[in-house]
Amino acid sequence: MEHEIADPVGTGPGRVLITGAGGQLGAALGEVFPEAVALRRDGWDVTQSSGRVGEFSLALHAAAWTDVDGAEADPDGARRVNVEGTRNVAALGAPVVYFSTDYVFDGSKAEPYVESDEPNPLSVYGRTKLDGEREVGDGWVVRSSWLFGWTSKNFVRTMLELGSKRDEVAVVGDQRGSPTFVGHLAEATKGVLELPHGTYHVAAGGECTWAEFAEAIFEEAGLNCRVRRITTAELGRPAPRPANSVLRSERGAPELPHWREGLRECLERLASS
Repeated sequence: MEHEIADPVGTGPGRVLITGAGGQLGAALGEVFPEAVALRRDGWDVTQSSGRVGEFSLALHAAAWTDVDGAEADPDGARRVNVEGTRNVAALGAPVVYFSTDYVFDGSKAEPYVESDEPNPLSVYGRTKLDGEREVGDGWVVRSSWLFGWTSKNFVRTMLELGSKRDEVAVVGDQRGSPTFVGHLAEATKGVLELPHGTYHVAAGGECTWAEFAEAIFEEAGLNCRVRRITTAELGRPAPRPANSVLRSERGAPELPHWREGLRECLERLASS
């Protein structure tokens, strides 16, 4: 399916909308879809009515509550953004690409999760993202994993900061996923639009633990910082996380490069900024 952008700066239905353009995924989508109307929260807080937003032919819905632990303390706030906000985006009447998460699964499966696996979120965040999926009528649900990019707060940028100041950091070694570079996910969104409406898993190739990811960050960045592996229980975060949240597609979703390639591209972007 192709989306012609006949009126990228006007008010007609030929426009593409990006919500959450101030976030790391929204910023990446803005580069891949430069013709889109990219709205940050101050342009449209999705928890508010869409009445004045205008008409669009497609909505790339990247606005989300992503503070996993914060959602445990403020479940109503997370629900307003992830569920009611998605409902408001869907109310525009255009097909929606809704970016969801590996945290809709409980992590009990030994193999990677595919689209037909039954979700069973452990956390408020995971539950609100799953409920948000159910607000998407016409469109695509794109589940991805452990996002990182060159803007906003994320694991890569946090590790770079800590690794430049410390000799050792403690990182969880019993959670496994596929760290996904937002630049690769944004580019793959064009391929998703060619697929029938439905749910797709689009995450980086390969898999690792958070501790292995941290070691790779330090190695690629040339930082002399050790990683001390700890358990999820030792970390003691408010929100439970799945032990395994590796995503793979059985539905022909676009395949992304290996997570380490994404890490290198991210570090190059950070070095040039």
